[in-house]
Amino acid sequence: MSDYRIVFRETGGPDVLVREDIATPLPAAGEAVVRHEAVGLNFIDTYYRSGLYPSDLPGGLGGEAAGVIEAVGEGVTAVKPGDRVAYAGGPLGAYATLRSIPAGMLMKLPDDVSTETAAAVMLKGLTADMLVGECGKVRPGQTILVHAAAGGVGSLLVPWLKAVGAKVIAHAGSPDKAAKAKALGADEALSCPFDELAEKVKALTGGHGVNTVFDGVGKASWSASIAALRSRGLMVSYGNASGAVPPVEPLALSRAGSLFLTRPTLFHYIATPAEREAAAARLFAMLKNGTLEVEIGQTFPLDRAADAHRALEARETTGSTVLIP
Repeated sequence: MSDYRIVFRETGGPDVLVREDIATPLPAAGEAVVRHEAVGLNFIDTYYRSGLYPSDLPGGLGGEAAGVIEAVGEGVTAVKPGDRVAYAGGPLGAYATLRSIPAGMLMKLPDDVSTETAAAVMLKGLTADMLVGECGKVRPGQTILVHAAAGGVGSLLVPWLKAVGAKVIAHAGSPDKAAKAKALGADEALSCPFDELAEKVKALTGGHGVNTVFDGVGKASWSASIAALRSRGLMVSYGNASGAVPPVEPLALSRAGSLFLTRPTLFHYIATPAEREAAAARLFAMLKNGTLEVEIGQTFPLDRAADAHRALEARETTGSTVLIP
């Protein structure tokens, strides 16, 4: 079977994704050719496809994959052909059977981490590490609200937060998903409508609210998230699953209790090889000690990426989704 990639020539719904045959790439200086064994699906992929995030057209999709190095370019010494590697971030284009990518983006996989697990967890796991650590600076004893707690990032955040000593209030889109969040270790798991959420959170916190909200839902959950925070709480808006958050007036944050607001991007936190390696080491440690158990809730053939996007946007997925070339 010939090598191929998934591209889109115009922005829109999942139907704009099409298959395109490609030739085997030659690595330039500083690059490595990676044959993908698994490709990660992330909500940010739908943002580029829909046009919410700008990208060049025609364009590829995907920023996360794992596989085996086939060739390296001049000057590459950190990795070699045959190495099992993964990456998260870098140029779009992971929706492909193989690609050439800057070798500095690659992270070697431990023997006990499969390529499917790596593709399922690298971007989401590094995001969880960033949110709990450098971004959220979560401390033991704090109370944290996690939206979409049964989803790809949420299902990693819940046990990670518990491991650092936080109390977790999980919110999910259905009772079944709330039960899953509870099984992951959440102290409380809710599935109520957003217009009831803040009241329930306040009731669970003695009327105070939570220290931090991790919100990857966006527009639909924004008001509930703000209302669920305690005075001087931190609102971390890291995704737009329901659409982009409307413009925010700083005075509104003051009126809600002198709140803090951040909209982090992972790649500002892993901008250097040293930062990437340190974050990956923390993630692999969480996998090794059993804190994180990666659930691949569903897989799709890579050439059915459009079907995977439909399922993701309809909130029909649980855990992580992997595309198999």
